[in-house]
Amino acid sequence: MSLIPYFRAWRTTPLHDREVIDALVDRSHEAPSRDLAAALAQWPGTYYWSDESDGRHLVLTRPMSLIRESWAVHAVLLLGVFLTMTVSGGVFAGVLPGDFTAWAPSVLLRAFPRGMAFSLPLMAILLTHEMGHYLTARRYDLSVSPPFFIPGLPAPLGIGTFGAFIRLRTIVNDRRQLLDVGAAGPIAGFVVALVVLWYGLAHSQPWYNAPGYDTTVPFGMVMPWGDGDQPLGDSLVTWLIRHLTHPTAVRLGPIAVAGWFGMFVTMLNLLPMAQLDGGYIVYAAAPRLHQRIARAIWLLIMLLGWFWYGWLFWGFIVLMLSRGQLRHPPVLDAYRPLPPSRRWLLVASAVLFVLTFAPVPFPR
Repeated sequence: MSLIPYFRAWRTTPLHDREVIDALVDRSHEAPSRDLAAALAQWPGTYYWSDESDGRHLVLTRPMSLIRESWAVHAVLLLGVFLTMTVSGGVFAGVLPGDFTAWAPSVLLRAFPRGMAFSLPLMAILLTHEMGHYLTARRYDLSVSPPFFIPGLPAPLGIGTFGAFIRLRTIVNDRRQLLDVGAAGPIAGFVVALVVLWYGLAHSQPWYNAPGYDTTVPFGMVMPWGDGDQPLGDSLVTWLIRHLTHPTAVRLGPIAVAGWFGMFVTMLNLLPMAQLDGGYIVYAAAPRLHQRIARAIWLLIMLLGWFWYGWLFWGFIVLMLSRGQLRHPPVLDAYRPLPPSRRWLLVASAVLFVLTFAPVPFPR
């Protein structure tokens, strides 16, 4: 069934993965009418409404091609991250020493079950985060890859992974789509990280630093790291949950460590710079202010590098990936306004950034 009789004007944009139609609907069908609703039910793609100054628009998408995914690559990366993170979990659980030379096969095998108390919760957080992006993008018929998990060095040199990402292989239609895709990951991942952190802290043990069980310690949280302990910095959410579950300083178990790193990853992704999730969100809210905000935040984290050197590394990576500009690529139609129904996503994203921001994640 043709939709043309219901439009006053329309514009078709062919892309490599889909066809996008921006149609100004005839006033008699804006409700929409029963006939238009019946026609839309047969549309072979997705659509949504946009209320604009000249009337109600329909934004219709029709997929044109599908890319065959290399699922074997994703599976191998996922397995590799599972192994390296499980080894790290053995260190965090205190069943693996910090000395690599002591990691005999029999020792690793015995530590493996305890290590999964770290790897499985953190993988669940990362997977939920990336699937939030992926499923939202697929709901809009955007060409997007499944999650790529990035293996990393195991503890005590790292945590076994450098995170995960999806590849958006096309331009998005407008700021609504950009906001939905950008915010879905951090919000979904935060929910899982909150549960993991709460449960992990509730089952962690108080940290005693002297034979007389003196609980006066310079930091509220420590985690096993090599043959010693690594202090961890607080964000608002970790501080709040820690004080609700422990009256004194706490030595985190592997599940709590996974929850802490889940919040840390959420915070890094929400930094409003370049093509990080926070950059997506800020560009969707205010395209003209995006680069100014990105530069201000970049300068802030460079200053915070005085307290934690990792900020300098992270700032360098973001600057390199954005080719020194900290910009965000344009959307297909930057002038289409954000609908009022998306305001809660902006507020929720800002609140999550404030809750998860840890100025000094790893105190010296």
